[in-house]
Amino acid sequence: MKVVLFYHSLISDWNHGNAHFLRGVVTELQRRGHDVQVCEPQDAWSVQNLIQHEGEQAIVAFEQRFPHLRSSRYHLETLDLDRILADADLVIVHEWNERALIHKLGEHRRRNHHYRLLFHDTHHRSISDSDTIASYRLEEYDGVLAFGRVVRERYLDQGWAQRAWVWHEAADVSVFHPQLLASTQGDLVWIGNWGDEERSQRLREFLINPVRRLGLKARVHGVRYPPHALELLKEAGIQYRGWLPNYEAPQVFNSFRVTVHVPRAPYVEMLPGVPTIRVFEALACGIPLICSPWQDVEGLFTPECDYLVARNGAEMGDLLRTLLNEPDTAQMLAYNGLQTILQRHTCGHRVEELLLICRNDLGITTGDAPPAAAFRQSSNGQSSNGQSSNGARVLWQNQPSSSHRKVTESEHNR
Repeated sequence: MKVVLFYHSLISDWNHGNAHFLRGVVTELQRRGHDVQVCEPQDAWSVQNLIQHEGEQAIVAFEQRFPHLRSSRYHLETLDLDRILADADLVIVHEWNERALIHKLGEHRRRNHHYRLLFHDTHHRSISDSDTIASYRLEEYDGVLAFGRVVRERYLDQGWAQRAWVWHEAADVSVFHPQLLASTQGDLVWIGNWGDEERSQRLREFLINPVRRLGLKARVHGVRYPPHALELLKEAGIQYRGWLPNYEAPQVFNSFRVTVHVPRAPYVEMLPGVPTIRVFEALACGIPLICSPWQDVEGLFTPECDYLVARNGAEMGDLLRTLLNEPDTAQMLAYNGLQTILQRHTCGHRVEELLLICRNDLGITTGDAPPAAAFRQSSNGQSSNGQSSNGARVLWQNQPSSSHRKVTESEHNR
């Protein structure tokens, strides 16, 4: 199957978390033998900022780390869709694209019937800025991939699309997995961007203040931290290390003892059931996770088993103290979270979901071979490249005993 993807950027993850998921999806499609082409604008905002702040070397480093991932960079004015889509079977357009491109692809689909066209939404704009979504005019699109049930329902209720499917983000476990390191570098690490003040108060309550009160050795990675935010980190004794390439995050996660998830206000208030990709990635790395409140209404995880939930800043401090002082509890929590990722939330799982949509709902003959055809497996589920059958490198020492393991719903109901 020929798949063409129009996304903001494959190259840069500077303030662009969706690049993590995109890279994982492309990798999994390639593993199954599909021909994948990623198209991104020549002047992508994320790429421009990456080069401005980190230099061209950041692009070189990406290409060295991901030799199988390449994109075609275009100027919208000269974009030749007839050539690019001549042999396409499936085309996916992400919501972070110019409205003109979204319209142009819709018009091309109206005149061409040999491929299917999907719109992929991984933002809260359908709730917070509905006029913009309505202006995209998706009548010619064959459906919408929504990263949460509430987003899917919004598209259907507003009549923006006739068909929509829930397609959550997930962890690229070829990159995000536990690593065995000789020593830790501190107590707590947080990887995330400050952004547009959408969660500044929550960061004070659930990250900065608990670290200060407990006197933890902590580090923060991310971009778009204004001077007042940097001053807050400094006053709390938190080390700020700036942008971190996503492929270096696993090593950083495994160098610390705990991490936290502090979702932005729109996700908490408007998008129940939609975690950011950082949750999937942290759990995939096997680090204990504590979340500020968010509603997992779609049952993606098991709160208090895969991760802990702090209802306020004081409770965050208490939970951090518990995990740092009780290593067995921390290890059991991390193990449960990792197993949930490997069983349900990898990019391999999401590609299988996408291929089912293609076959069952879009009438596309995918012709894909299971990944096992390309990765020889032994009887214990380990493939010849040192990965498990879903692409994950599982490195776990001192697995929790059976008495501490997570009890599944089926076991609970026996």
